[in-house]
Parts: sequence; C-alpha cells; structure tokens
Amino acid sequence: MTSLHQELKAFIVTTMNLEDIDPADIGSDQPLFAEDGLGLDSIDALELVLALKKAYGVIIEANDEQSRRHLRSVNALASLIEAHRQHSA
Repeated sequence: MTSLHQELKAFIVTTMNLEDIDPADIGSDQPLFAEDGLGLDSIDALELVLALKKAYGVIIEANDEQSRRHLRSVNALASLIEAHRQHSA
C-alpha cells in the first residue's frame, strides 16, 4: 500500500465523518458505496467529489459511468489522482 492509499483512507474517514472507522480497516479494494463496503450514499458521493477536487485538483463529473468507476474504491481513487498528477506535471 502506498502513502497515497493511506492518505486517501484517512481523507475519506475525516471528510465523511466516519468516526467509528479506523482508516487502517478500510481495504484498498473495498467498495466505498456498497452495503458490503463503507456504505456511503449519493450525498456522501457529492461531498467526497467536492473534497477531492479541493484537496487533489481532480474533477469527477456527475452521472458518468467513468465517475462511478473512479469512486469505486481507494485503489480506483488513487489511480485517478496519480494519473492527474502525471498529466499535470
């Protein structure tokens, strides 16, 4: 696991106010929005997208199948951010 993965897990816990979840307990491939994952909902998705834009400069469009893939897991978010960093460099 990279430092970006650890950073994103802590970011999600803080941003979503998941006080009862330890970032270390979030699996990198664990679904963020499924019942068997963190169980985040559509309101959480909006908050997370805005926070990611502010913190990492990534833009995730609403109602886009690709956006759903980006928000699937910590691994997916990390890949998006790394690609954004490489493209911006």
